[in-house]
Amino acid sequence: MFDWVQNIADWFVYDVLNLSKGQHLAEALNFFIYDTTKILILLFIVIFFMGIVNSYFPIDKVKNYLSRNKLYGLEYLMASLFGVVTPFCSCSSVPLFIGFVRGGIPLGVTFSFLITSPLVNEVAIGLFVGLFGIKTTIIYVISGVLLGTVSGVILQKLKLESYLTPWVKEVLETAQKDQDAFIAEKQTLKQRLPIIWNEVIKILKGIIPYVIVGIAIGGLMHGYIPEGFFEKYMDKDNLFAVPIATILAVPMYSNASGILPVVQVLVAKGIPLGTAIAFMMGVVGLSLPEAMLLKKVMTLKLIAIFFGVVTLCIIISGYLFNILL
Repeated sequence: MFDWVQNIADWFVYDVLNLSKGQHLAEALNFFIYDTTKILILLFIVIFFMGIVNSYFPIDKVKNYLSRNKLYGLEYLMASLFGVVTPFCSCSSVPLFIGFVRGGIPLGVTFSFLITSPLVNEVAIGLFVGLFGIKTTIIYVISGVLLGTVSGVILQKLKLESYLTPWVKEVLETAQKDQDAFIAEKQTLKQRLPIIWNEVIKILKGIIPYVIVGIAIGGLMHGYIPEGFFEKYMDKDNLFAVPIATILAVPMYSNASGILPVVQVLVAKGIPLGTAIAFMMGVVGLSLPEAMLLKKVMTLKLIAIFFGVVTLCIIISGYLFNILL
């Protein structure tokens, strides 16, 4: 889908700038150009689409339904399953996170989506089948969905809504006012578009600086961390290999399909599959660039709690993988 973006990045870095493939600067710059372009396109599409959805979204009905009906955790599971069918990386999942919150969905349910979406998608599943077989793929998908579900339940129990940033609270207030206007006037989509467009621009202006800084960090990590750096810390004889792998993954940034070939190499070098997958989950779901993006919508305390809960669940999943596989 984004091959043309990669071609532009390759042309600019290797032809215009005349950098050589394999150079640290070339790899970092190529990564930055490709991911920045791709994510900005996705951000625009997703925010605009969610703007249309939110203009029709029955906020009060959803709030009332979720607050009055005990769904026995199914809402968290449904959010995780929705995350599976939305192929977004952690960075481009943030606009959907805002859309969920604006739609009146409880924060824990929203977290379930935010966690699962970058971890499990059709591209990652296809690669997993090819690299590790159907059995491992099934276990991975189930563990990814359960990770999102359980983490969402835990985070909801902590009642963290007060730790959203003032910017998000302002967006929520604006969204409610806009929707009240839509409902009161029964506007057509054409009439709603100017309000939706203004909201898209407002959100983009607030997010883009964090996107650029986050991807720049990811590009530097991608281009300058030497090969073989991680293998020595994730040996199969190291009892603490899983938590070490998860923590080492935090400075990295990639999507699931991008990191899977690395996981294959790690496994081929003798690193236990559970440890390698914990590393992958850490890269995809706990990246420093993601934290930079989330800083726009969450306070530092909320980010720390979110990362702490997800880290714990990833570590547990890693150990379970090593036992089962």
